[in-house]
Amino acid sequence: MVEGTPKVTVELLHDYVFKVSFSGTEATLIMDEPEPLGKLEGPNASRVLAAAVGNCLSASLAFCLRKAKIEVKSIKTEVEPIVERNEKGYWRVKRLNVKISAQTSDSSNDPRIKRCLEIFENYCVVTGAVREGIEVNVNVETS
Repeated sequence: MVEGTPKVTVELLHDYVFKVSFSGTEATLIMDEPEPLGKLEGPNASRVLAAAVGNCLSASLAFCLRKAKIEVKSIKTEVEPIVERNEKGYWRVKRLNVKISAQTSDSSNDPRIKRCLEIFENYCVVTGAVREGIEVNVNVETS
């Protein structure tokens, strides 16, 4: 599942509004902070993190079910990022509450479905990394 070395570029447009571009695709995303800093013209970083976890878990579940030859009719995932202050008083995403609703062509008692529910999270690159903690190397250049 290696996709090379993807890059994400984040460019300030105005105030707290940023345009996010993804290498290898024409897709862009507008991000903004909620009030009082911004106007929530797009999702903020907490919501994008929640979306990344939700997307990864959904894709991993779909992959496992399809690999088990189970038809996936729909998957809808809701992720609620819970933001609280840490011990130093800084706001942090403390947890993500995830609810996945999957509809398949087979009975939920099917042993193949039960097996997928046991293992699908292991294939989610983002959720696994978030759970373990991610090393972040920061280098700031000013001019």
